Parts: sequence; C-alpha cells; structure tokens
Amino acid sequence: MPVSVRLDEETEALLNKTAKTLRTTKSKILKASVQDFCKKTLQEKRKKPYDLISDLIGKEYSGDGNLAINAEEILRKRFSKNSVLGNKKPS
Repeated sequence: MPVSVRLDEETEALLNKTAKTLRTTKSKILKASVQDFCKKTLQEKRKKPYDLISDLIGKEYSGDGNLAINAEEILRKRFSKNSVLGNKKPS
C-alpha cells in the first residue's frame, strides 16, 4: 500500500545515508523502522505497572528487614528525633 511521508531535510539526509551504507532502498528501511517502532510501542502499552518498575524493586536493602511491619514505630522515632533536634538551640 503506498504511503506518502514528508521528511525534514535532516531526516531525509539520514535516511539517504543509511540506505547507501546498507546498500538497500529507503522503502525497506522505512518499513523496518515502522515495524520496529510499532511492535515496541505495543509491547510497552501491554505492560502492567509492576513490569514498568520491576527493575527497581528489591535492588536495594535498607538493612532493616522489618520496615513494613514496624513502619509506624520507625517513623514515630524518626519524627521525634527531628523535633527534638529542631528544638535545640545552636551552641
């Protein structure tokens, strides 16, 4: 199916140079590029929220294995330390 695309000068020059380097047609490069882009985009859209951040989960260890269980207690201690420090006069 014929499709018409308008390219800026920089993109057209890049396409021409790539076609020459690979000794292929601009059409083949455009077809492959569109296919790659569309497949990648559709794969990203299918990902669940966990998949998007899975590389970040479990990478760091705080050294304190009970953060979820004792979260309230830990936060209260930290906030009380900050309020005590905030009330001290500098010497």
